Order: sequence, then C-alpha cells, then structure tokens
Amino acid sequence: MKQIIPFLLMLIISSSAYAAGKAVSYEVNGEPFEGYYVSPSANAPLVLLIHDWDGLTDYEVKRAHMLADLGYSVFAADLFGAGVRPTEVKDKRQHTGELYKDRQKMRSLIQGALDTAKSKGANVNNAVTMGYCFGGAAVLEFARSGVNMKGFATFHGGLKTPSGQDYSKATGKVLVMHGTADTAITMDQFAMLASELEQQGVSHEMITYSGAPHAFTVFGSPRYREDADKKSWQRFTEFLEEVTR
Repeated sequence: MKQIIPFLLMLIISSSAYAAGKAVSYEVNGEPFEGYYVSPSANAPLVLLIHDWDGLTDYEVKRAHMLADLGYSVFAADLFGAGVRPTEVKDKRQHTGELYKDRQKMRSLIQGALDTAKSKGANVNNAVTMGYCFGGAAVLEFARSGVNMKGFATFHGGLKTPSGQDYSKATGKVLVMHGTADTAITMDQFAMLASELEQQGVSHEMITYSGAPHAFTVFGSPRYREDADKKSWQRFTEFLEEVTR
C-alpha cells in the first residue's frame, strides 16, 4: 500500500529534488481538487499523470520527479477531490466506482487537470497521458474521448472497454504494460484490447511481464516486482522520447 505524506513534507521532498514541484489547488465544475506540478524547464514536453485508487499520494509525486529529472514537465491529476485520499478498500472502491459509472465525469476531470496544467504554462501540445491501475483505465477512457495527445501509457491498468464505446476517435499511440500474473486484469482482457486497437487502426504496443502481478510497480508493496518495474519504466521513457521528440 502506498503511503500518504503530509502536505508540508511533500513540499520539503519536492524542493530538494532536481526541479521544485508544488501542490496546485484547482476547480473542475465548481468542485475543489489538488494536483501536483513540477517542471524542469519552459516548454518541456508534458506528462499528465493519473493516480491509482489510493488517490494522489507520495507515490505519484516520486514518479513525477523521476520524470522531471529526465526533462519532462509533469502534472499529477487529482480525480477524487481535494483531501480525498482513501485508505480503506471499501472507500477506494466507492470513489473509483463512482467514476466508472460516470465516464463523462471521468473525462471532464482529466480534461480539467489538463486545462490546469496549461494555465501553469505546461506544453499541452506536446503531451502524453499515463496512469497506474485505476489511472490506467482512466488513461484509456481519455484516449477514447478523442483528445489530441501524442501518446497514452498504462501500467497494470484496467483494460475493458465499456459497452457502447470504442477507439474510433483515438489519436496518438497507445502503450500498455501489464503483468502476465495479474489476476485482477486478465490476459483475456489484454488480448481483447489488442484486437480492438488493431481493428480500429490505433497504433499500439502491448507488453506483458512474466511473474508480475497487479500493481507490480508500487515500491514497497508485496506485489512489487523490480525486474518488471525497471523494464516497464525503461520502455516508457523510450516511448516518451519517441512520441514527444
């Protein structure tokens, strides 16, 4: 399980990193949210990062700074609301379930985060969306909306396409990194998505990692698999170079 760090500690950690980051309060449709923004230089390519079902925590902040160290601006979105960082499974299911049932709201919240990043000077014209677990499902939802981005990347994310949706409007390339040992998101779902993307003519790459369960990138978790984490991160950084250059 990811740890939630206090706001002040988050700022101390971010200020000691390569590029100083900061919490960003913003609103979407009148509701308050709190994201995180870090940018190493003006006009750097943007990565819009979407959290898993724990909400935006120190895990996403760490990943944001790993990307900033590579020269990317990162806006870590908040899809649950300011101060909403669930720790109990039932609460995580509640917050993710609400958005799974209201896909239009999910899309509007991601777009609101992207608009906020733009207002902070982020280069939204050269951008990639990425996410973990629930965030991976949200990334694919955003891709299906037809938003104009260079790429969409998921780490052990949800792969099912909701009834009535397809990838006919998708732009940009799709990168899916998945654990072959994932029992939550099965290889049948993985294969089904591959077929959908191929049928719709969406440029894609889909990789599985042997022995990797769901959430294999989460540092300190019993599910963490170093080999799969390092390989997937390496491929993701190569993907960023390819689509944002």
